[in-house]
Amino acid sequence: MVTANKTRAAWVELSTDDLAASREFYSALLGWNIEISEDPQYDGYAMARLSGGDGDVAGITAKMMPEAPTAWSLYIETDDAAALCDAVQAAGGTVIAPAFDVGDMGRMAVFADPTGAVISAWQAGAMRTFRSGEAGTYGWAELNSRGLDKAIDFYGTVFGWRTETTPIGDGQPDYTQFYVDVDAIAGAMEMQSMIPADVPSYWMIYFNVADLDDTFKRAVDLGATEVVPPTPMPGGHFAIINDPQGAMFGLLKMDEG
Repeated sequence: MVTANKTRAAWVELSTDDLAASREFYSALLGWNIEISEDPQYDGYAMARLSGGDGDVAGITAKMMPEAPTAWSLYIETDDAAALCDAVQAAGGTVIAPAFDVGDMGRMAVFADPTGAVISAWQAGAMRTFRSGEAGTYGWAELNSRGLDKAIDFYGTVFGWRTETTPIGDGQPDYTQFYVDVDAIAGAMEMQSMIPADVPSYWMIYFNVADLDDTFKRAVDLGATEVVPPTPMPGGHFAIINDPQGAMFGLLKMDEG
């Protein structure tokens, strides 16, 4: 098992085949300032920051393979990306990209859990900051799984995450939360039957917003497609959309207090 104090969200990243359009969309939607690296080894990698603020909030990069979907990725922090890959394989997961250096920024690896959901790992080097928990930044990650029991066992074995499951009712699947110590760090549910059978298990990223209805409307005006309209949930409201390039993500507004 990987060291338990190094298993939280470390980074979120969009892989897209239209870098300019994706940068324009998220800048307009979430108020990001985006800086494109001029170092050729990073191949035009873009760092997003809040307007007028310090600290990186997300990355935007070209897809590693043309056939890969345009999608957001979740990175989990680790002290040892290579050892994590060994733990992934031992627990029944699949290593997609073994640990490799990203310049002097750190080391990363990409793998899939036993149900096929892709997730990445980040072993920090020079890049250690990750701003979250406020409007315009990462708010939550959620696993939609075809075989949730198997996934729960995997993440518990590899990361030491414990779980709590809550019935939702009204024909909805139960909702599971992953915990590190006393902190809920991600959610999970069994894939709903309405999802087409060819859609694999996946992790989805939610971003915090100050005004859910306004941000949702602005996203649609900017070319996004509605998946789930603004909807109440325990403790707040959420919405899910596809960006104009097809990447699915969520918007999240938690209640005050």
